[in-house]
Amino acid sequence: GLTIDYGPFGFLDAFDPQHICNHSDHQGRYAFARQPSVAFWNLHALAQALLPLIGDDVDAVQAALEPYKAEFADAMTQALRDKLGLGTAQADDSALADDLLRLLAADRVDYTIGMRALAQFSTEPGASNSAVRDHFIDRDGFDAWAARYRTRLQAESSIDAPRAARMNRVNPKYVLRNHLAETAIQQAQAGDMSEVQRLLKVLQRPFDEQAGAELYAALPPDWARQLEVSCSS
Repeated sequence: GLTIDYGPFGFLDAFDPQHICNHSDHQGRYAFARQPSVAFWNLHALAQALLPLIGDDVDAVQAALEPYKAEFADAMTQALRDKLGLGTAQADDSALADDLLRLLAADRVDYTIGMRALAQFSTEPGASNSAVRDHFIDRDGFDAWAARYRTRLQAESSIDAPRAARMNRVNPKYVLRNHLAETAIQQAQAGDMSEVQRLLKVLQRPFDEQAGAELYAALPPDWARQLEVSCSS
């Protein structure tokens, strides 16, 4: 089956579930929100290719593929729990995570920066939580979600400092954004490899705070919106 490199989805500068990262994907077949279904299709394509080797038992192949749906959903929910710093599993966790993603999408919040900032969320009564709140245009929408998030954290007696440390181990501060790669490539093509080396050094510790590397964790410049990638990028 067809597929693409998934690296560009690692940052989603302005979170958009319909984001298409490949310039040749005109119909959005591989858009971010379609990745789960496309992966399932790819598994079907692989199974079809293997049928002659496993006896053409279509029913058995279908039965082997079917658990993917539940397994993927469970894995995604757990990944989002980790990103939200939730140490236990509760029934409404998926809804809490989905509603945050909707807020991110509605306000086109930078996914990496927004999720990283969430580690600074305080459960103290009356806390402004401006470090994360200020990333959202819809402040009322965020406040309503934040009240649910605070209640959820309190339900498992979460303590802010260790929760923040856990979140910072799964929500990177530094990722290889298109504009960072483009800048390094242009300098390298001109014979200067220093930016490639600096970028590589920063990305070797994506979860750590690094003095002097603030520019690598900043919002992308306006010109970066025009960058597109291909399968061979």
